[in-house]
Amino acid sequence: MSTQSFEIPAEFRDFADKSVDQARNAFGTFLNGAVKTSEQLRNSASTVQSTLHAAVLKSLDHAKANAETTFDYAQRVVRAKDPREAFEIQSEFLKTQFAAFQAQAKEYGALAQSAAR
Repeated sequence: MSTQSFEIPAEFRDFADKSVDQARNAFGTFLNGAVKTSEQLRNSASTVQSTLHAAVLKSLDHAKANAETTFDYAQRVVRAKDPREAFEIQSEFLKTQFAAFQAQAKEYGALAQSAAR
């Protein structure tokens, strides 16, 4: 029984790499617009609006961090030389994202407690 080696073609990896870059740029443009909108909200904020603004900015920070991690993951996967490497990258990504989710949930909990005071 022979084990065949499967290698992802360089052209496919290049195409996928460019696609990830384009998606990253589009998301960055969207995120910048969202941050500007959120900052405009702050200019007319009362105490309640200030708390909401903090939550929106925290959400945008988390969205940006999660998106960057996901785009980095996608680029690493499309650059993988074989399925085994892609699987290892995916496992690492899942562990990292689960830890990030836990940390983000704690931050939201702290923000909610602060708002309740």
